[in-house]
Amino acid sequence: MQEKFDPFVAEWVSFVKNPNFNLVEKCLKFAQILEYPDLNIDLYIQKINRIGMSLKESVNDTKNPTYLISMLNEHLFDNLGFKGDDNDYYNPKNNFLNEVIEKKSGLPITMSIIYAEIAKFVGLELKIVGFPGHVLVKYNEEMILDPFNDGIPVDVDDLQEILDMNFDGDLEFQPEFLDEIGQEQILTRMARNLKNSYIQSYAYEKALKCTDMALAISPDSPEDIRDKGILEERLLHSEVALEYLNKYLEMNPNAEDVDFILELIRSIKTKN
Repeated sequence: MQEKFDPFVAEWVSFVKNPNFNLVEKCLKFAQILEYPDLNIDLYIQKINRIGMSLKESVNDTKNPTYLISMLNEHLFDNLGFKGDDNDYYNPKNNFLNEVIEKKSGLPITMSIIYAEIAKFVGLELKIVGFPGHVLVKYNEEMILDPFNDGIPVDVDDLQEILDMNFDGDLEFQPEFLDEIGQEQILTRMARNLKNSYIQSYAYEKALKCTDMALAISPDSPEDIRDKGILEERLLHSEVALEYLNKYLEMNPNAEDVDFILELIRSIKTKN
């Protein structure tokens, strides 16, 4: 399928693919493109640098990771007051790093990005983990941390609890859930999170833009192809909706939501 050219999406993809920008810069660009056209990216880089430098000044020379993580947690969560946003989880602002830095709260993914970035100032290389439904960070395979919940260490029982909460007990813990994810996967996940937040507030045009941004990075993602079809239908773009919904069924003929998608296709054809 030939995508309609969108200059915003094109700018986004060229930024994502550019190795000269780090993850934080790409996340801020994401915010600039979607919601904050006048965003001063350098200003927020400086704010993060100030947080990191003040942490660095407060730790001694030890390289002990347990000590450094303890100091990082104390600095970010106790002294500065960062926390996961439990009260307004689906607020779109929780997906934008500039907003998270300002209000000191966000989603597991945005909290993990800031946490891992600040950790670098004291020589800690933390990896971002694409755990289903709740992004985490790890120092190594034994030390998994949850920046959404004050950087506490989590074990396998805690991880299963997170899965049960997010997937109604239908998903068993697998070791590969703790694999590191790369920048493109992180940014795609952010676009999908934001799409869901926009759908919650009926902002379908914005949700569609997020879906297009995700598809620009992962063009063969069945989930994004399906969601584009659904969103196009809600925006009354019947032909495009049918194209994407049919493509989803071709790719995923045994999907759990096949009946729902077939019914949606029928209703679009009936209206036309």
